[in-house]
Amino acid sequence: MPHDQHPDVTEAIARERALHDPAVRLSRSLAEDLFDPEFTEVGASGRRWTYEEMLAALPGLHGGAETGPPIVATAFAGTVLAPGLVHLTYETVIGERRARRSSLWRRDADGPLRLFYHQGTPVPEAQA
Repeated sequence: MPHDQHPDVTEAIARERALHDPAVRLSRSLAEDLFDPEFTEVGASGRRWTYEEMLAALPGLHGGAETGPPIVATAFAGTVLAPGLVHLTYETVIGERRARRSSLWRRDADGPLRLFYHQGTPVPEAQA
């Protein structure tokens, strides 16, 4: 089965898209379900985020308000690295900012995939 058609890739993409929903970003309980307790991120700004830092900051970050610019995500590609471990890549546009993104989703026992690691890299204007 091609990686992009694997059920775990489909699940990871759906859960990644859920993280872009303002309703999820504003709800700690909904967001907690999507993040692995060992989550870390290196954001497009270069800042390193932990699980607790991200959950606390998520409502105020881009995409957290119904009135702000939406997160537009495209070009998803996924690979199953091992059972219960999915690597996603995609691009986002938020207002005028464009970034290439990479996420690792992992499954503990029989639960859902949860975001274990995320990195965003800004795309220079000349390449946008």
